[in-house]
Amino acid sequence: MTPLPHAVSINPANGETLGQYPFETQAQLDAALTRATVGFAAWRRIPVEHRAQKLLDLARVLRDSLTPMAQMITLEMGKPITQARAEIEKCAQLCEWYAANGPAMLLAEPVQVDNGHARIEYRPLGPILAVMPWNFPVWQVLRGAVPTLLAGNTYVLKHAPNVMGCAYLLRDAFQRAGFAEGLFEVINVDQDGVSNAIADPRIAAVTLTGSVRAGMAIGAQAGAALKKCVLELGGSDPFIVLNDADLDVAVQAAVIGRYQNTGQVCAAAKRLIVEQGVVEAFTARFVAATRQLVIGNPQSAETYVGPMARFDLRDELDQQVQATLAEGATLLLGGNKVDGAGNYYQPTVLGDVTDQMTSFKQELFGPVASIITARDAEHALALANDSEFGLASTIFTANLEQAQHIADQLETGGVFINGYCASDPRVAFGGVKKSGFGRELSHFGVREFCNAQTVWLDRH
Repeated sequence: MTPLPHAVSINPANGETLGQYPFETQAQLDAALTRATVGFAAWRRIPVEHRAQKLLDLARVLRDSLTPMAQMITLEMGKPITQARAEIEKCAQLCEWYAANGPAMLLAEPVQVDNGHARIEYRPLGPILAVMPWNFPVWQVLRGAVPTLLAGNTYVLKHAPNVMGCAYLLRDAFQRAGFAEGLFEVINVDQDGVSNAIADPRIAAVTLTGSVRAGMAIGAQAGAALKKCVLELGGSDPFIVLNDADLDVAVQAAVIGRYQNTGQVCAAAKRLIVEQGVVEAFTARFVAATRQLVIGNPQSAETYVGPMARFDLRDELDQQVQATLAEGATLLLGGNKVDGAGNYYQPTVLGDVTDQMTSFKQELFGPVASIITARDAEHALALANDSEFGLASTIFTANLEQAQHIADQLETGGVFINGYCASDPRVAFGGVKKSGFGRELSHFGVREFCNAQTVWLDRH
């Protein structure tokens, strides 16, 4: 199939084309990188307190633009409107948190040395290329852009081709907040354009949130150019429920953790690993709660599960579900595409899933939950770690000592005890194994794209 010469935005709720955005030429890419480079030279010299003030201005603009930005998210990728509005508000809070807390994270760190003075300074690197996904088209961008800009870098966004409307609204928001030209650039390029940008000496480093395949490709290109990269990739997160767990709380968290954003979340409750003493009760309650979810028009405030963002990904998800059923899993709910023009998939629950089945081994990026029975807590831990992914994990138990024992051995970037996984600016976010490397948010997000420079003054 010949690649399209443009990015296309399609409304997944009805299949209608919203817009076509021609890919930029090499000359246009070159101009964008020049603007980012010129912008960096000035931006890095601005005191961090002034950069923090611009983040407060951006928070104000985001709230002023909440309705049109949320509407664009819903139109382009099908996120239910209440969740889209919450995404924008979360981004505004992110800006405010970094404005209040970020400058202290960039202070020089004094170091005790013999016969002199030493300190570690955090210097910005330059223009950072960010290849971002469609599932949280504003949050994914800003959770990287905000700390990166605060540190004194500039940010060059290459967004997913199906959410370019969101990309341009973000650019407009930065402009309205008073960010100078070149500080937040949007490029609309094909794969060759991305490769050219990575190879360009003006790009200092690269960050990507996306699939394992995309991460391997981008990581290889960044490595060939000797450029640092941060990769936040897929996940097949374990959600462990032990016999002494509060099942009502666990079920509520599992439903939110699996079906929020129509199940299109990297860090989500995908493998529900339940100890055998409560698996029957948990399953009954979970299926009943899932059955109550409202699936439909994402513009409706009552909708919790909207259409999947892309038609090809719905086909892939359905193939994974059918493969798992053919391997012996039990269909407890859903399991089919919804007829009609929209890209809907029924909220689905698969029972009797084993570690040899497709839905256990692969990431299912959609509204499908897999329930796996564990003999005991140690077996639950072994099942949880039996994955090529390592993004996040969840444990539900009344025994906090046991929870900590399990947490110490989980091979994931995050562990959440008696609550569902969520990204928060106060703590680091990222994974291990094939879920990637590097960290976003917290002080890690500010310093990821900094030169930790040692300054040592000898006393003679």
